[in-house]
Amino acid sequence: MSDDLFGRPASAAGAPLAERLRPQSLADVIGQDHLLKGEGPLARMLAARRLSSLILWGPPGTGKTTIARLLAEQVGLAFSPISAVFSGVADLRKVFDTAKGRRLAGTGTLLFVDEIHRFNRSQQDAFLPYVEDGTVVLVGATTENPSFELNGALLSRARVLVLNRLDDFALEALLSRAEDEMGRSLPIDGDARIALRAMADGDGRYCLNLAEALFDLGELAEPLDPAGLARAVQRRAPLYDKAQEGHYNLISALHKSLRGSDCDAALYWLARMLAGGEQPLYILRRLVRFAVEDIGLADPQALVQATAAKEAYDFLGSPEGELAVAQAVIYLATAPKSNAAYVAYKESTKAARDTGSLMPPMHILNAPTRLMKDLGYGRNYNYDHDAEDGFSGQNYFPEKMARRRFYRPVERGFEREITKRLDYWNRLRHKRAAENEE
Repeated sequence: MSDDLFGRPASAAGAPLAERLRPQSLADVIGQDHLLKGEGPLARMLAARRLSSLILWGPPGTGKTTIARLLAEQVGLAFSPISAVFSGVADLRKVFDTAKGRRLAGTGTLLFVDEIHRFNRSQQDAFLPYVEDGTVVLVGATTENPSFELNGALLSRARVLVLNRLDDFALEALLSRAEDEMGRSLPIDGDARIALRAMADGDGRYCLNLAEALFDLGELAEPLDPAGLARAVQRRAPLYDKAQEGHYNLISALHKSLRGSDCDAALYWLARMLAGGEQPLYILRRLVRFAVEDIGLADPQALVQATAAKEAYDFLGSPEGELAVAQAVIYLATAPKSNAAYVAYKESTKAARDTGSLMPPMHILNAPTRLMKDLGYGRNYNYDHDAEDGFSGQNYFPEKMARRRFYRPVERGFEREITKRLDYWNRLRHKRAAENEE
């Protein structure tokens, strides 16, 4: 029988499916490779066989309890779990007294505190002396932002590690394990399987509970579609298919609403995608693309806002980080729009293909050798900083290619200022050309 995905000891036959599928080792934990594999922080601690106090921060059903239990086994510590929901100071005293006794006998204790944010500030202070003197290695689990919920003194003595919500691949791996355990396939079709993963919303425990409810239906004449799935598990399936048409329809609706500067519609489509289980990083990738394709230099801050939202989501995770996505959507929807940079890049790319391998003009080539100087490399180059107005007006296109204009800024936002700059350089260019003809 398997050990556990979420940390409690495996029990006899008839235990819940999630109970029977708990990992037997850290290698079996799904979705947290950034912590457990390669140069991940837990991988390094285990390699050194030295475990420091930790705060595991992540959504429900991502394996916080399991990881704590398996860490204790890996480094030879007694595992002592308590829940902040059901425990008080008296319970903590008993835990610390027991840990002191173990320590005298030569065994350390990993104290796992589930929902550690539920302890108040004075209760959290009670941990400090026992963490400092090594009586316990504290591993706390929380779904809330530790910066807001935990004492600064406690945070300074523990390392915060962020667990990811389980993505589609991880949830599918869990479903496959469930099917292997049960010896049969889930009674659902492909679309319903996608909907089932979306319903789980990154929670592995809940995903397995849904799967168990479906197995309890027994053999069906026909596999359930998304509507049948919703009836069977008494939860509405999101009207969104991340793998097929629904996926592309909604991202298109979001993009077009942003382009049309309709902030409220864009927020609606964003909410639809998130409710349907779309990965926020996929949406953020599209927002970054939108910032450079449809806003560009009409508002140079658009790209800054989009990439900052991505960094904020990476840092905060879900659900707090989704507010950063919404903020970026609002900024991009209300920003002035221009595709001038996009058009300019496409036209210049076409020109580069059409003109082949034309050489740059000789006067702008470097001449690091005597031979190259003799051949005319760099001859008559005018250093712009030495020229009047810091502008020489020399030609920088290939000699066999007529000057082209690719970038045509619009009269919106910051591109109005860029137009003024381009006009200024063009006037100086014509002036220098006229001076050279005299």
